[in-house]
Amino acid sequence: MTHLRSRIGAALGIAMALGMLIAQPADARRGGSFGSRGARTYSQPQSTPTAPGYVPPVQRSMTSPGAAQPGGAFRPSPGMPGYAAPRPASPFGGIGGGFLGGLLAGGLIGGLMGHGWGGGMGGGLGGGGGGGLLVILIQLAVLFLVVSLAVRWFQRRRASASMPWEQPQPAFGGPAGFGGGGSGFGAGPAPASPYVPTTGPAWEIPITPQDQAAFETLLKEIQAAFGREDYGALRDRTTPEVMSYLAEELSDNATHGRRNEVSDVRLLQADVGEAWNEGPVDYATAAMRYQSVDVMRDRTTGAVLSGDPAKPTETTELWTFARRTGEPWKLSAIQET
Repeated sequence: MTHLRSRIGAALGIAMALGMLIAQPADARRGGSFGSRGARTYSQPQSTPTAPGYVPPVQRSMTSPGAAQPGGAFRPSPGMPGYAAPRPASPFGGIGGGFLGGLLAGGLIGGLMGHGWGGGMGGGLGGGGGGGLLVILIQLAVLFLVVSLAVRWFQRRRASASMPWEQPQPAFGGPAGFGGGGSGFGAGPAPASPYVPTTGPAWEIPITPQDQAAFETLLKEIQAAFGREDYGALRDRTTPEVMSYLAEELSDNATHGRRNEVSDVRLLQADVGEAWNEGPVDYATAAMRYQSVDVMRDRTTGAVLSGDPAKPTETTELWTFARRTGEPWKLSAIQET
């Protein structure tokens, strides 16, 4: 019986530790990255001051990988401004992941054999399985603390090492400030003269202040239309592909008896990382940090299911806009940072 309690305690402790490592706070917002960036759909987007870290490529797209030719994408090389080394899929990748995986596997196997974590010390703390379980839980807590500190240290070190490469340079895209007053596109000081876009590997076509104002307007109008479930307004401001994904989400909310309200959208900081042309279509990818009141409610009672109506939340996303010659910009893709 003592050995059985030790095995159960070991398995339970490991499950609790893994739960703490992967737990994430609930959020009312939609998730995922979807849409099309033309030939750059499956390429890593350009790093910007608003979104300086690694951003994965689009996950859901009607653009086939074969149609998105790698030759059409801007891919910074190591040492170039905007280069961001890919991160492992898990924060415990590489050597750390192997160490943690081996430790967990060893503890699990040992615990089930009766002599894993705390197995040889159970008698010293109580002479029975309860002491072994106590030691297991203490060791798991210590392990979680050590691993968390190590991961944070490696993340800070990676961020510090990459900062010199991620500072904006005039030869690669535009300057850090697009105009501003501390909010909207470019959070830096307002320039003395109207901003004149430059060209380079990241900016292959000019993006004017009027274009930037259009991006900000689309951010606010699309969020508001989504909160109102206004299909007509969404259709006018998005590509058919993005509209299909948004309509799918709205339909899913309705099916499950809930409604996602989005209000008080305010753009805090933004910058255009890439701008390019593909035949009759222009593309521009902008990193946008904004705040909004995002709440999920019960459709019948109006009760709040998630989110806080009195507390705005901040979000940073990459929005790609597309326009055909002579037509206005429309939302073509959204990517989570």
